[in-house]
Amino acid sequence: MLPAEHNDPINAKILAISEDKIEGFVREPFEEIARRSGVPAETVMARIAAMLRAGTVRRVRQTLLATNLADGALVAWKVAPERIDAAFDYMSQRDPFSGHVVLRSTDSVTPGSEYKLWTTLKVPRGFSLKHHGELLAEKLGADHFRLMPAKGIFTLGVGHVRRKTIEPGSKADQPATMAPVHVAEVNDLEWKVLIALKREFTPEEIAPSPWLSRAREAGLAPDEFYRIAESLNTRKIIGRFSTFLEHVKPSAGGVRVTRFNALFHWAVLTGREIETGGEVGRHHILTHCYWREAGEEFRNVNIMAVAHGTDKQLLLEHKRAIDRHLAACGIPVSYTNVFWGGRSEIKPSEISPEIYRSWLREMEAEAA
Repeated sequence: MLPAEHNDPINAKILAISEDKIEGFVREPFEEIARRSGVPAETVMARIAAMLRAGTVRRVRQTLLATNLADGALVAWKVAPERIDAAFDYMSQRDPFSGHVVLRSTDSVTPGSEYKLWTTLKVPRGFSLKHHGELLAEKLGADHFRLMPAKGIFTLGVGHVRRKTIEPGSKADQPATMAPVHVAEVNDLEWKVLIALKREFTPEEIAPSPWLSRAREAGLAPDEFYRIAESLNTRKIIGRFSTFLEHVKPSAGGVRVTRFNALFHWAVLTGREIETGGEVGRHHILTHCYWREAGEEFRNVNIMAVAHGTDKQLLLEHKRAIDRHLAACGIPVSYTNVFWGGRSEIKPSEISPEIYRSWLREMEAEAA
């Protein structure tokens, strides 16, 4: 059997590229991973398939820039302790539009610390995030929820293997550039291609020219499929081709990619969000950095970022390094905090309008 742990030297070389370095739509993604990693293509495909079968890699897929395809938000839920496990199970198992489902805690009682269930939520255009939240809150008996749509994105990636050796304070030479959130217009034919693109790969599909079968699935000739996919890519609708590590749970061999998931919060003056997000987002340890308005419940936090690691104190040192950098830039922070992730389930959020209509009908039938 081929080695399937993430820390095997050959697997680590592959994952350093395949986690988050293949941007956009690529006709031969496994060949591109091979070219950039220096590992032969046959080995790349065999190792990725082995890691997927072993559960080290939890999914291989083309990601979409869902923020440009659907309305989305980070959602903090206030749920009574006796209901929170049932709410977590429902969000992770029964709501295809809730993606990351995480129980979070703080090191002490702080503003917002009673919001222990956090999810990401996407709903297709024409539907309401607020209404979706209200339906879930009623069904689950949640006391309150806070929607926090992204107003801008500074960092969006994964790269857990690459980030294992990053030193606190390591940052890019320039501030991160904010990508504004906008929702693109997509026609029915383009949706057929998107749905075919985003379906997860099975181990058997990790082979040369993997999109040929997806073109057949969409009922299109390969050249037409490629043309539409590349057009969507140009319009910033396609994300990365990525191998997603199982970074929450240990592998079959008991090896963990990460142990701690930290959601960093900063509250800065109105008008300085883009500047602050750029200075925060340039730090290499971060997998995500957003401008979100958290409201009074969270002391008006407006910059949030996520970092992962195996050592809690080291993650806190990364946070202190970012704080020192903001101070050196003359950016005053009125409030900051860390929310730690506990129980987690990570899945892609569904964004198909037709699937959403079906889900709504099921919810209405259950309520009748």
